[in-house]
Amino acid sequence: MQVVTISFFRYDNWAGRLEALSQMARGRFALKNVPGLEFFKLLGTGSDAGFNPKPNVDVNAILCVWPDMETARAGLQGSVTHRSLRDHSCETYTIYLTPISTKGEWSGVKPLRPTEKADETGNMAVLTRATVKLPIALQFWAEVPDIQSIVAEHPNCAFHIGMAEVPWVQQVTFSLWNNKREMTSFAHGDCPHGRAVKHVREGNWFKEELYARFNILEEEGTWEGGSPVQRLNAAPGGDAQPKPAPKKKAPKKKVEETA
Repeated sequence: MQVVTISFFRYDNWAGRLEALSQMARGRFALKNVPGLEFFKLLGTGSDAGFNPKPNVDVNAILCVWPDMETARAGLQGSVTHRSLRDHSCETYTIYLTPISTKGEWSGVKPLRPTEKADETGNMAVLTRATVKLPIALQFWAEVPDIQSIVAEHPNCAFHIGMAEVPWVQQVTFSLWNNKREMTSFAHGDCPHGRAVKHVREGNWFKEELYARFNILEEEGTWEGGSPVQRLNAAPGGDAQPKPAPKKKAPKKKVEETA
């Protein structure tokens, strides 16, 4: 079972922010040497939960793809890049996922291999990634404020964030939902996001795109002081009776290491 991890890091001082900026530039070299790591992306975030192209220097993320859970856990523990960002952050959160469907490519490859069926509770994570054609960027971002306001208030979406490889043109969104029907209605129905998708298709706005859905396996740490998965299970309108939240690991004590 392939495992995808997304680790989020929050910083509250300039030493942490500068280290995050440094790792965005040099971390890729260290990550290439992590055993078992099949694919990775270092991601910045935008303001307003990531849906504003103005960079947010307080939050960044790393997405990794692993062949299995054992390799994922060992890889995250041994990764110099993850360790450095954890040591410089005031809050960290990692979510473990497995893909259940995927369409499209990322940087010219298909990094995900869905093998599992969808969670019977209806809980799922959704990731979208697109390279926006530069002449279309202003039109694309003009659609975003209405979409952000809807998803922020949606009762079936417990977590959402916008990220980017390159600001303005290489965008990633990630969200947690507890109802497939409601998620699909938001994505493709007669609403701001659905109309934006129609504009994308009609105008051929993207050079490259990938859409993926995941089952949620585990989480570690906290985000905004709590558990996104517990908030997901507590949200109304799930597809089935909620099951207990995935195992949540207590954050480990930091250990000072020499270079």
